[in-house]
Formats: sequence, C-alpha cells, structure tokens
Amino acid sequence: MSEIQEVLAAISELAARDEPMALATIVATRGSTYRRAGARYLVPASGEPIGNLSGGCLEGDVARIGREVMASGEPRLLTFDMTAEGDEIWGYGLGCNGAIDVFVEPGAMAVATAAAFREAVDANQPAALLTVVESASPAAPLGARLLLEPDGSVSGGISASLDPAARAAARDALADGRSQVVTLGSEARAFVEVARPPLRVVVCGAGHDAIPLARQASAMGWRVVVADVRRKLLNHQRFPEAHAFIDAAPGEVAEAIGPDERTAVVLMSHNYLRDGEYLRSIAHAGMARLAYLGLLGPRERSARLLRELEEGGVTLTDGDHERLHAPAGLDLGAEEPEEVAAALVAEILAVERGHSGRPLRDTTGPIHGDER
Repeated sequence: MSEIQEVLAAISELAARDEPMALATIVATRGSTYRRAGARYLVPASGEPIGNLSGGCLEGDVARIGREVMASGEPRLLTFDMTAEGDEIWGYGLGCNGAIDVFVEPGAMAVATAAAFREAVDANQPAALLTVVESASPAAPLGARLLLEPDGSVSGGISASLDPAARAAARDALADGRSQVVTLGSEARAFVEVARPPLRVVVCGAGHDAIPLARQASAMGWRVVVADVRRKLLNHQRFPEAHAFIDAAPGEVAEAIGPDERTAVVLMSHNYLRDGEYLRSIAHAGMARLAYLGLLGPRERSARLLRELEEGGVTLTDGDHERLHAPAGLDLGAEEPEEVAAALVAEILAVERGHSGRPLRDTTGPIHGDER
C-alpha cells in the first residue's frame, strides 16, 4: 500500500467511527523542497498521524494547527518558508532553500477529498479535484470544491461567477496530467489536483521470481495481476498481494487484460514459446496502448522473438517499439530475484513518471521538477 492509499484508507476508517481529523496537503512549492504538491499528512484527534510533508521538521507545527482546525471546523492555508539565510541553524533546519504552502482542512472536507480519489480508482480513469485554498471573497469560501469526474461530468462548484473558470482549469489540469495552483479571477486561488487510479501491473508468468515483483509492485500502491497457464500457481498463498489472477492461454491474455495507458505488462514466463504467444497477443491488441511492456531475458532472445513476430506478419509501429523494454529493467547489476524485481519496478516507475532513470547525480535542475 502506498502512502496516499494509507492516508485515504485511514480517512475512511476515522469517518466510519465519527472521529475528528484534519488533513494537510502541500498545494504549492517554491524552490527546493522535500516533497512536492499533493503530499499529505493526516492528523487524527487521537493516535499517530499518517503521511509525510517534510521529513519530520514541519509535521509538529502542522499537527498543532490541524488540531486547531478540528476544533474550529475552518480550513487554513499555511506557508512555511525555508529560504531565509541561516535557516539550517535557527529555523526548521531543512536546508532545502524552498517554501511550501500547506492547506489544512477539517474532517468533513477530508472525506470529500478521499471520495474523489475513490471515484477515479473505481472508474479506472483520472479525475480532477479543484479546491479553493485562498480567497478574498465570501463567494469563494476556503475549501469550496469542484470535481471533474472521469466521464466528463462536473459535481460541486465555487460560485456562479467563478465556476466557468474553475471548470476550464480542471479540464486543463486533467489534459496536462499535472496538479497545479490556479488563479480564479482576482478573487481566489485554487489547487487543482489530478487524482489518478493506481497503475495496474500484469505479471505474465507465476514463477519463483514473480513473487518478489508482485510484492514490490504492491508496495508501490500498484494493482498486481498475475497471469499463467498453470492454475495451481495462481493463488493468494503464493501471491498474497495480487489483486486478481488470469488463468488463460498466453494467446488470450491481451483480451483478458484490456490494455490501456494505466497498465504495465511484464513477460517473465521463462518459456520461449509462451513469451512469444504473450507478445503476439499483446501486439495484436496494440502495444502502444500500454504504459509499459517489459520482456525479461537476454538481448539476443528478445531480438529473436521480435524477428519471429514480424516474420509472422505482425508489423510493430514506432509507438509499439517505444513501449517495449527488452531486456526489461534498469541496469542495476541485478542477479537475485529481489534485485531483478527492484530493477523492474524502478524502470516502470521511471517510464510512468516520464523520467530517465539516470542517477540524480548526473542530472541538473530540481529533483521534483520537469528537468530530466
């Protein structure tokens, strides 16, 4: 379970018990910061907070203000500025030379936030949630929100005068796939967050080395599906983290999967003929529809499989080749199954986030920024 999934699950549990809570969300960052917009920190009335905003330096202050928000029922926007000279000695001690805006909302609003994420997960499509985080107008109260749902419908609203701009901002964020702060007229600022369903990782092959891959992929918050013709290997005793199993011939797997842009597939049956059938099935369905397709094994084996595929009449497009990673995984020197799983998960994450997978030491610009 990922951090955000843990936070959202805790919101549902606290709400079911009618326990007070406050939810803190980073809505904007400037300069170098530990976390980026969208990071969350849940403060329950009792018990330990869940999540992380700064690595531990700001959480005490946020928890204190969260308890004030619980008592008042009124949301607040906080700014923590770590850019002051000497902050590493006298201030928060982060040494990040950046600033963050944190929106703290009471329990009822937190429940609405969690519901928006659940809708995106249930529909397996992204949604955009716009929340007013700063306002000088009673017509746009703090915490007012608008949800652009996966089917394009809109629920909620800010005000008659601001709703057109709010809807346009939500559509733009959804098209761009990026959460951001926007200005609504001259009256308000809002945080538009793109709520994405978790990545689905389909592991074709239920061998021994698929077990750590399923475990590590699940720890990322991804939905794991395991496919194999050997039915006896498809069970929760072997794969306790699996969301689903596909008991089908390799040639039928693509139809069972229903490839889409939130699906990553790893072919690791270690059987040449089976991997060839998996590959052919997915090629017919359209590799380019996937987020990622990884083929385990030596480079020569992969080249031979692709050559036989094309000799069999399957023409791969540039988009197909772009999705295909063969051999699969980042170059970590992996040997053991756990290491191979780490190399695969790291590559899938880099591809899904649009990053290179290079060492950060060899990159320039901010770690969380657009520069690669």
